[in-house]
Amino acid sequence: VLLAAAVCTKAGKAIVSRQFVEMTRTRIEGLLAAFPKLMNTGKQHTFVETESVRYVYQPMEKLYMVLITTKNSNILEDLETLRLFSRVIPEYCRALEENEISEHCFDLIFAFDEIVALGYRENVNLAQIRTFTEMESHEEKVFRAVRETQEREAKAEMRRKAKELQQARRDAERHGKKAPGFGGFGSSAVSGGTTAAMITETIIETEKPKVAPAPARPSGPSKALKLGAKGKEVDNFVDKLKSEGENVISVGKRSVEAAKVLAPPVNIESVHMKIEEKISLTCGRDGGLQNMELHGMIMLHISDEKFARIRLHVENEDKRGVQLQTHPNVDKKLFTTESQIGLKNPEKSFPINSDVGVLKWRLQTTEESFIPLTINCWPSESGNSCDVNIEYELQEESLELNDVIITIPLPSGVGAPVIGEIDGEYRHDSRKNLLEWCLPVIDAKNKSGSLEFSIAGQPNDFFPVQVAFVSKKNYCNIQVTKVTQVDGNSPVRFSTETTFLVDKYEIL
Repeated sequence: VLLAAAVCTKAGKAIVSRQFVEMTRTRIEGLLAAFPKLMNTGKQHTFVETESVRYVYQPMEKLYMVLITTKNSNILEDLETLRLFSRVIPEYCRALEENEISEHCFDLIFAFDEIVALGYRENVNLAQIRTFTEMESHEEKVFRAVRETQEREAKAEMRRKAKELQQARRDAERHGKKAPGFGGFGSSAVSGGTTAAMITETIIETEKPKVAPAPARPSGPSKALKLGAKGKEVDNFVDKLKSEGENVISVGKRSVEAAKVLAPPVNIESVHMKIEEKISLTCGRDGGLQNMELHGMIMLHISDEKFARIRLHVENEDKRGVQLQTHPNVDKKLFTTESQIGLKNPEKSFPINSDVGVLKWRLQTTEESFIPLTINCWPSESGNSCDVNIEYELQEESLELNDVIITIPLPSGVGAPVIGEIDGEYRHDSRKNLLEWCLPVIDAKNKSGSLEFSIAGQPNDFFPVQVAFVSKKNYCNIQVTKVTQVDGNSPVRFSTETTFLVDKYEIL
């Protein structure tokens, strides 16, 4: 049994120690303090024994990686475990020094826990440990990408307003009129001598709070939390994060007002529908769709009791063989014959102020032509390095994909990639060894693009490639075109919110 794993100095001072069985602090400090005195420098052994325990150790510059085990523990297995522990430390620490080890102590403890559980070695390798400790969050990635997009757009809008104000001032001076006042920027009027640069600077500096994050305040019962620039799909992600207990930060109220010019607000009627689709897709690197599964649902929310007895007229133009399924309380015959969603008992009402799933659909296929966005990653070895060409192509031209992030894994310990040509932008995460290719929008006008980069490594190092995006157009062409009341068949005003999300999108 492995009792503890520790990184200590040559004097026996513990920097990081992880105990895998119940041990007191004084006991572990006593064992580590005794360790340097027990070592016999004249011998080549990397273990030393006392009456009760065995120390298995490996020198690392000025430090020691020490495993404390019972005397009847398998020494060969312990040496193998020690090697893995020693390889983990450089993964998290740039230098094998006391300060660096202390700074990353929690990262090391989490990694140690992946290697050993309750004193026994787990069957894991270095790559698996790295994966297990990453704790990636797709929702967080999307939220950050959306916020960055908003900040860029808010700054662009401020620059545009600054130019307009400069132009207005010049026009006023040309016609001999008094320059218009710029209220809210510290004075009611700007004198004729104020330079254009000062105006621009004042506006941009004053407007900066627009993109500063502020604590979220609960919104009204019928309105989703708005982040502004990206509209409906953002609301859905924020709601999802909130439902999972995440502390969502929203952009200030003034930012929402500025973003109104970028996207029309969602007018939520008394009858509101959320149409949400999620895709899970796995492709081979040499082409071929291994599996694609898509789930969709229409959620109905009624906030006014007088619209509780209604029927939804559904238009299904899908030609891919989607399997549809209605809620058990919905009249299946009415849906099959007239494509209308209504309750089996027309006298009954839909629930008020709650989301009700009335129709869901599913599509599962291995047909390559159904892939919405194809990714072709082509790594080729060139001497000691690898040249990687990666391209995307939108096959489903009716879609508009926003905030697309294509994530390519990179080999560890080889530095940053050298970017050749790129459509869009990129981010290099050296901590997680990832290259993120960021594209604000992919649609029919921008249906293809490519990225070229070079880095030391093997072709297998760049897979699996992962894709994330959000869209306000759904993949399966299923829409609610009309809502009517059961009595009198009179039309009812309604609003819809459409979202197409990624659950998993991998090229293996």
